[in-house]
Amino acid sequence: MKVLITNLVLTLLFISCSHAQTVEADTNFIQKTDKEWKALLTPQEYNILREKGTERPFTGLYNKHYKEGTYHCKACQHPLFTSTTKFDSGSGWPSYYDYIKGNVEEVPDYSHGMNRVEVVCNQCKGHLGHVFKDGPKPTGLRYCINSLSLTFKEE
Repeated sequence: MKVLITNLVLTLLFISCSHAQTVEADTNFIQKTDKEWKALLTPQEYNILREKGTERPFTGLYNKHYKEGTYHCKACQHPLFTSTTKFDSGSGWPSYYDYIKGNVEEVPDYSHGMNRVEVVCNQCKGHLGHVFKDGPKPTGLRYCINSLSLTFKEE
């Protein structure tokens, strides 16, 4: 029994170490020091993108923005959302029912005593906002995103 438990522990340790190496080998990931991020972003942008803050509702530049184009990550310029998926959710933050495939990650978020799903840029891991299951068809999702985490490129 002791040998079985030891083997199980060693197997789990090996699997977790193998996974960690795979994650670190992601060549698309942009990594900067806090000092570099602070030099690149305004204090408000840094608070949202690097410290998982949020802007006040109905104050963001892109809340009522409906030009055609693409919304990019403010920190690394990675394309995240298109204007074709943007809708007015009435929440006070820019909302999208889908993202550009492969460019956003969803991460469990248990902060502040809540069970939510955080949305991050998959290139720089910058915090963008959260996703909720109260959006329109076809996905039924609402990606509720901070304007300060975005920049827009018109088409």
